[in-house]
Amino acid sequence: MPSIKIQSIHKSFGELKAVNGVSFDVQEGEIFGLLGPNGAGKTTLIRIMLDIFKPDSGEVIILGGEMTEAKKNLIGYMPEERGLYQDITLERCLVYLGTLKGLSASETKERLRPYLERFDLAAHKDKKVKELSKGMQQKAQLIATLQHEPELIIIDEPFAGLDPVNTRMVKELLQDLRHQGVTIMMSTHQMHQVEELCDRIALINRGERILYGDLADIRSRFSGHAVWVQSPADLPPLPGVEHVEDGRHGSQKLTLSAEVSPQQLLASLVEQNIPLERFEIATPTLDEIFIQMVQEAEGEEK
Repeated sequence: MPSIKIQSIHKSFGELKAVNGVSFDVQEGEIFGLLGPNGAGKTTLIRIMLDIFKPDSGEVIILGGEMTEAKKNLIGYMPEERGLYQDITLERCLVYLGTLKGLSASETKERLRPYLERFDLAAHKDKKVKELSKGMQQKAQLIATLQHEPELIIIDEPFAGLDPVNTRMVKELLQDLRHQGVTIMMSTHQMHQVEELCDRIALINRGERILYGDLADIRSRFSGHAVWVQSPADLPPLPGVEHVEDGRHGSQKLTLSAEVSPQQLLASLVEQNIPLERFEIATPTLDEIFIQMVQEAEGEEK
C-alpha cells in the first residue's frame, strides 16, 4: 500500500499555476526523490501533502486515507528552512518539539540520548541553538524530525550545510530507517545523493510531472548507444564507432552506430588483442538526465 498517493493535484495562486495535474505515489518502505528546479512546485506539493495548503482539485491519500491530526504525529517533516528556537538550549528545544508530537518530556529525553551521541551533539546539548554551527543545526533539525519515530518522513534538502563525514552519517541513518520499513520522501538538488539513496523519483518542472519511475529503469532508458573504454594502448580505428570523446583518467567515450552493439565492439577489441582496463555501457548521470528533461520541457513551452 502506498504511504503517499497524489492524484491529479492542481493548485494555483492567482494566475500562477504552482501545481498542474501532478500524480505519483510513494511506496511503503522506499526512499523516494521529489526533484525539480527552483520554483518547480515541490514545496507547494509538500505543503498540500501535509494539509498546510488545500489543493484546488485532486486527491491526497496519506497513510491509507485523508490527513488527520492523529496522522500528523506519525509523520516527520524537515523543511529546508530551519525551524529551531534559537534562544534556548538544544536539549530544551528538542524536548519541546518532541512534546508537540505527543511524547512526554521524559520520554523525549530518553529518545534523544542515542541521537545526540550518534550525531556528536551530546557535548553541545546545553548550548543555545544560535551558538551551534550550521551543520550542527542541520543535524539537530533532523533529530527533531525523527525523535518521535514517524512512519513517514518528508525531508527537504537534508544534506545542506553538512561536511562529507556528517553527510555519510545522515545517509547511513536514512538507509537504516528504510531497512526498518520507514517511508522516506526526499527533496534535494544534490543528484549524486539521489542516485545513491533513492529507489524511485518524480521530476517536476513548472508544476507538471515530466519524469517518474524506478531510478535504475530511468537511467537505462536514457542510456545512449555508447561505451566507456580505457586502455594503456592507443585504440585503432574501429568499425561502427561514430564519435570519440575523451573522458577522465585516460578513458574514452565511444558513440556507436545503430548497426554495432557494445558486445560486437568488445569482441573486435579482444580479437585485436587490445588490453582493456575499462569497458562499460555509458549510462548518463541523474544530473545529465535532469538537465536534459528540464531543457526539453522548457523548449516545448516556447
